[in-house]
Amino acid sequence: MRIVVMGAGGVGGYFGAYLAQAGHDVAFVARGTHLEAMRASGLRLEGSRGDIVLPAVTATDDPKALAATLGGPADVVLFTVKLYDTESAGATIRPIVGPDTMVITLQNGVDGADRLASVLDEGAVLGGAAYVSALITEPGIVRYTSDMSKIVFGELDGRMSERATVFRDACLAAGFEAQVSADIRATLWEKFVLLATNSALTTLVRRPAGDLYHDDDILVLAEAMMREVEAVARAEGIAVADDVVERSLALSKSFPPGMYASMYYDLSRGRRMELAGLSGLVARRGAALGVPVPHHFMVWCALKPWMDGA
Repeated sequence: MRIVVMGAGGVGGYFGAYLAQAGHDVAFVARGTHLEAMRASGLRLEGSRGDIVLPAVTATDDPKALAATLGGPADVVLFTVKLYDTESAGATIRPIVGPDTMVITLQNGVDGADRLASVLDEGAVLGGAAYVSALITEPGIVRYTSDMSKIVFGELDGRMSERATVFRDACLAAGFEAQVSADIRATLWEKFVLLATNSALTTLVRRPAGDLYHDDDILVLAEAMMREVEAVARAEGIAVADDVVERSLALSKSFPPGMYASMYYDLSRGRRMELAGLSGLVARRGAALGVPVPHHFMVWCALKPWMDGA
């Protein structure tokens, strides 16, 4: 399959490396020193389950140039850019999106797919959730820090399409778990219950998950924040599972000791944060729907002065 990874950071680099190792024609869109290193020496994925070394990869900062490189539109685009770049990055991939191309969002948050569909043909876009902890440790090197290795994706209208199942099977053959969801919006909100909370807490407290979720007082706070997200989801008409908070708490306790949410790394490195699409989104939707979300509103206000980076 012809696959483009739009945003070859931790998530894109991780899944792209597995797909490339499996023999798919994978092109990576990156920038800066990471792009330079990939062009010069390829991509290296490191972690406890073994490394993947790709000595040479197709890497560019110009998606429209890939149409000629790939010999036509992409079959799949894994869209892994930061939420605040959704619309601008979506516009740049139009030349490689054909009538049969799937653009699968693997972004944080819950609104990436709808925002992307506003600049592309809506039928091309599938929602998706990535379950992996990985980051760029140095240019050309991505390291994963947990055993999570899964994507869940699906058509926005709930169809169980053939194209989705074909790509699911390709992912399974490449060595990571993949599922097609018949209700991707519910899938995204169920992940968001933990994602928004973990991003808020590890960034605000500046301590890893392994510390936070073994502190009895912080666990009380975490549960309250998760229930705020659950309440907003239900007010939106999203059919999240009844035990979503309990499952999210159990998962949080299993996180490896040194794991932080990606927003923490952005704050610590003086970079722009996805805050507006995480606790900020919970705060805005809560206010619009009349759902009290005092904890996420506090996080939104406390981190907002640093949202655009140092």
